[in-house]
Amino acid sequence: MSVAELLNDRSEARRFSFEVLPPLKGNGTERLFNTIDKLREFCPMFINITTHHSEYVYRQMDNGLLQRNRVRRRPGTIAIAAAIQNRYGIPVQPHVICSGVTVEDIEYELLDLQFLGISNILLLRGDKARDDRMFAPTAGGHEHTTDLIRQVNMFNEGYFADGSPIKCPGVKFDYGVACYPEKHEEAPNLEMDMMYLKEKQDMGAGYAVTQLFYDNRKYFEFVDKARSMGITIPIIPGIKPFSKLSQLTVVPKTFHCDIPQELASEAVKCKNDDEARMLGIEWAVSQCRELYGKGIGNIHFYTVSAVDSVAEVARRLSV
Repeated sequence: MSVAELLNDRSEARRFSFEVLPPLKGNGTERLFNTIDKLREFCPMFINITTHHSEYVYRQMDNGLLQRNRVRRRPGTIAIAAAIQNRYGIPVQPHVICSGVTVEDIEYELLDLQFLGISNILLLRGDKARDDRMFAPTAGGHEHTTDLIRQVNMFNEGYFADGSPIKCPGVKFDYGVACYPEKHEEAPNLEMDMMYLKEKQDMGAGYAVTQLFYDNRKYFEFVDKARSMGITIPIIPGIKPFSKLSQLTVVPKTFHCDIPQELASEAVKCKNDDEARMLGIEWAVSQCRELYGKGIGNIHFYTVSAVDSVAEVARRLSV
């Protein structure tokens, strides 16, 4: 079944999915599989695998000058997705992004995914390069997610990006996109940001997954506004348990979301990260119970640096 079909299946309540990162270059899969082993007992609906294309790093040369090189720290998204699906039998959803790749690169990614029998994907623009002020597409690549959607739609219709026909079209891709309850950092306002989400839906996106948030009120307001604008696709809430004191400043800066005053007030009372982690678990459990109570069928968890917290949240919710 596609992720969209799973989301529309209301026969089960309180389902969840989660995101994992491919291993760093040169590392094995042990840590990744340990993460999945901790969470598989709670029967995830699907596992989402991020994509990280090349980025610039600076290395000092013998003459003291800095040399700018491109490296790819986390390769293997498609291979990892196939390994997870084969090992666990859980539906996978790899990211396909614009950042760092050409149209031709994406075409080969789609072919590889079809060969492996993976048809659920999440389409994203991807992050801008660390040193760039604004997102800059790779030469011969896409600038916006909508451009990427057009390419996937063409592929689904049996055509390569240059218009030539695919002799043996495979199973069509089902795809979702991202959305931002507190506005994408580059959008001039929330209304315009949501207009783009509506456009992605109209082009074929079957669902949207939100950026992480800690204030359910902002999620519910976002969904209400989306419905009033004609956005009807499922909007999956994204949750990441607060787990470190440093996140009080890092999370708002990195993910452009607010820490609610109630959570912030309790966090500053914590004496160490262990206390912050326990607070984060309690807060996430409360968030999830309210979301499930309001009829949300699936919650998506971001697990980076929070695997044990996510497992404890899932355990408490299953009782």
